[in-house]
Amino acid sequence: MSNEMVDSLGVKPLYRAVKTSRLYEQIVQQVEESILKGQLKPGDQLPAERDLAQSFGVSRTAVREAVKTLREKGLVEAYSGRGTFVTGGTSHAIRQSLDLMIRVSQQEGAIHLAELRQVLEPEIAALAASRIEEQLLTTMRESVTAMDRSLHDPDAYIEADLDFHLALAEAVGNPLILSLLDSIVGLLRDQRSRIFSVDGGPERGQYHHKRILAATERRDSDAAREAMRAHLGQVREDSSTSTTTSAQSKPTS
Repeated sequence: MSNEMVDSLGVKPLYRAVKTSRLYEQIVQQVEESILKGQLKPGDQLPAERDLAQSFGVSRTAVREAVKTLREKGLVEAYSGRGTFVTGGTSHAIRQSLDLMIRVSQQEGAIHLAELRQVLEPEIAALAASRIEEQLLTTMRESVTAMDRSLHDPDAYIEADLDFHLALAEAVGNPLILSLLDSIVGLLRDQRSRIFSVDGGPERGQYHHKRILAATERRDSDAAREAMRAHLGQVREDSSTSTTTSAQSKPTS
């Protein structure tokens, strides 16, 4: 039996129901083929998870794993509240270069990442406060709620944290900003993972997230900028603590 998925341009790549144990790999292969054939182009939005599962004849879990793999390959990107889109691959190339830079010198790399965030994110927060729409405000509120109930669940907390900050970036409406943040999302996830292990790190983060959210809800750009600066100061301090703790815990030769 065959199913069809319609992309945003009306082209109809044909997908076959998959039947082997590694279902998600076959989904990845079929989507890759659609991209290579030009049936799916950069900027095209993939159907919702439920619709993809029905088209491929698999569970939503298999679709979720396939989308994760496609993201890692740099072929698609998922944006909170907007959906999953085919990319041009540029951000993936940037991401690989930045990942390599960080790995070469982890301690200096962590400092450089913190500085980059301090340059970018306060102004992103300020612009977002003046431009954000209700849908993305809802995403921010839901992310804060998810972090509140995930203070002992690093995976759930970190994903909600990323959603919170990406919602601000999306609110700005500048594709260059989104592409830049997308290129360092893996580094941001690693940074958050280290901070989560610092005693009191998640709770301190939540204090600042709630201040940023409150300023954004008031459409107060100056307050949002200052709240983000304070948050990133906390992030830099906790990053330094996590790096020092990690170095001290290494066995000496």
